[in-house]
This record gives sequence, structure tokens and C-alpha cells, in this order.
Amino acid sequence: MIVGNKKTLDSKEIIFYLDLSTDFLKKKILIKSIKSFIDGNDKSNKCTYGFVIFKKGKEVFSVYDKEPSFIFERIEDIWEEKEEGISYFENGLYETLAHIFKRSRTYPKIYRIIVISDTPSTQSEDYHTALYNLVLKAKNFHTFIDIIRIGEDKFYEDDVKLKVITSETFGGTLYCNDSKQFPNYLNSLIRSKSEFNLIQSESSKILENEHTFYDKLATDLITLSPDDKNECILCEQKVCPICEAYSDEVHKCYNCNSPYHSCCATEYSIVNNIGLPYIFRCPKCSAILKLDKDFVDMVLEEKSETDKEEIEEDQILEGLIIKESEEDSEQDIPKIVQKKVKVGGFFGKEITINANSTKNRNNKPSENKNSVSITALKPPRSRKSIILCSICGATVKDSLICPVCGSTIN
Repeated sequence: MIVGNKKTLDSKEIIFYLDLSTDFLKKKILIKSIKSFIDGNDKSNKCTYGFVIFKKGKEVFSVYDKEPSFIFERIEDIWEEKEEGISYFENGLYETLAHIFKRSRTYPKIYRIIVISDTPSTQSEDYHTALYNLVLKAKNFHTFIDIIRIGEDKFYEDDVKLKVITSETFGGTLYCNDSKQFPNYLNSLIRSKSEFNLIQSESSKILENEHTFYDKLATDLITLSPDDKNECILCEQKVCPICEAYSDEVHKCYNCNSPYHSCCATEYSIVNNIGLPYIFRCPKCSAILKLDKDFVDMVLEEKSETDKEEIEEDQILEGLIIKESEEDSEQDIPKIVQKKVKVGGFFGKEITINANSTKNRNNKPSENKNSVSITALKPPRSRKSIILCSICGATVKDSLICPVCGSTIN
């Protein structure tokens, strides 16, 4: 599975890259160790195997996607022809990653590379930089790399390079200085990588300088053949329900012939892309497909403008609701109008009263437009309490002595 695809992968390929150019690890121990690893590997997964090795003269030999027995036969055949005294570490990983990229175009898997190396790489820094850039892309195809460095030395000049590569792909770097212990080191890698998050909730960010790589990896939708079904796999209709135009012709996936309307494929790709909105995996066969970038950008721009207008409308509506609520609140609160009157005639004492509480000219009390329940008024309760004498039961008010029996009230 590639970035952004939320489909669980149920198959795996384990590739052994034998970067061996000395006799430190004998063929018998190597084959026995790999057999033990395969026997202990999780057999519930659909797992195939491959291996890569360099023959004399920098000639690479590789086999992929095979059963274990085939791998053992090829190791037996090629062992005496392996390179001696020099490591092609970067080149071997170039070869392996190229296979993964090519295979992932149509059939995504979990890929696990186990490098067994006995000689430090002496390639230039440019080689490592190029490899590192490929490794960053490889982890988007669920590729894990583990490295076992075998040899008697405690430190190697390429230690940092190895650890950078494995850490970027959630793998590990192990050091084995005793060939007899090699089976234990290899078996320690049996632990499944399923503990890592193989289903990503959102697309990983693809850097701008990597766009060309993914663009070339993807394939355009192609024209239908006369015998192909003219019904979009996404909307299951002949006429696109989004644009409702007969001009939106159906095109198909080159790998499985699944047909798509341009609009339907664009809507799907925007949500289910690999990290670039115009590149997606076919939901039927998982092939990497691409759409016209300018068309997808136009749709995204229209969506952005629509979302912006909807947000503005929501803000305006919210403002109106708040304003109306404030006006209603002001209407609900009665205005207190004060009035000065004289008590006892013209020369009497002047006092201030609330005009709201006075009767109107028809001698009728002013009424509130909204009727209020009496229970909502919550009138204050009297603080005076009635106590019963605990001896005779007589009612006692405002006294500490019972008026009937004379007992003290507690």
C-alpha cells in the first residue's frame, strides 16, 4: 500500500540482500539460518521471498517473489561466483528498491529488506545521498530495511550511514562478531512489523522536488476499447452525476480496465490520493493512476471558493442570530420609569415612585405581554419557624420554654 491508501495489506515479500565479499560467514550457516528464519516467520501472511547478490565483475544477480526452495537453490548455484573483497552496498539497495517501486505500481505489498553485509561500503558520498533519497520514498511503499553487519571489528566507517537508512524505515542495525551466533541475530528479526502503523489516516507530505518521481511512477487513464463496459466504477452510471454532461467520457485503468468519469475520479483522488491530489490508487487493482493536474487544481480551487463562501454565510447568519437574540433580550427586560409625586397636597412631601407599578388611566393594573408562571417567581420563604415540644407536642413560637409543660425547647 502507498501513502494515503487506507486498505490493509495482506501480502508480504522478504528480500535478502547478501552483501558478502569475505568468508567470515559460511554458506552452510547462511542457508541454515535463512531456513530457520523462514520457518519461524509468520505463516499467516501471504509471504514470498527474494535475494540479491553481486557476482564477480559487479554483475548483480537477483530473484524476487519466489518460494523458499527456489531461493535456496539459487544461493547454492551462485555462491562460488560471488564478489570478493569489495562491497556494492548502495548498488544492491538501488536494485532492490527499483524492484519495489516497479512492483508497487500495480500490486502493493509489505516489503522487508534484510541486508547481510560483511564489508563497509567505500562508495562516494554522492552514492549515499542518492540512496538516502530513494529510501525516503521507499518508506511510503511500506518498505522496512534491517541490516546485520557481520565481522570481528567493533566499529565500521559506514556505521552512521547504516543507522540512518534503517532508522528511516523503522528497521534496526545489528552487529554480529561471531558467525556461529548469526542464526540468533537473524531470528531476532522474525518479530513482525505489523506493530507499526500500516494504515495511514492521512497522506504523508511529499516534497515538491519529489513530484516528478511520483508523476513518472503513475500512469494516465486510457481510452476504452469497443468491448469495455461504459459505466463508471465509482458512480455506477453512464452519465456523470456530478457534471451531468455526456462530454465527460469514461476512461479506464490500464491494468484492470476499471472505467472512470473524469469528475468522479477527481473527487475520489482528492480524498484518496497518495500525497498528491491528482495521483491515486485504483480501488479495484491498486495500480497507481494519475489525472490531469490542471483539472484537479481547478476543482480544488472551486471547492476552496465554495467553502469560503459557506463560511462567510455562516458567519453572517451567526451574526444575525446574535443580534436578534440581543434585541429580544432588551425587549424582555422592562424599563423602569421613575416618577416624582407629592404626598399631602401641593406643599406635601415629594417622593419618587416607579411608574411601572401604577395603574393605567382605566384604573387597570399594567400587564406584562408575556405571562409568567407563579412558580417561576420563587417568592422568599418566611424565616420564622414553628417548633413542636418534644415532651407534650404543643406548638411553641418564639420561646425556649414550652408554655404547656414548661420543658426546655432544644
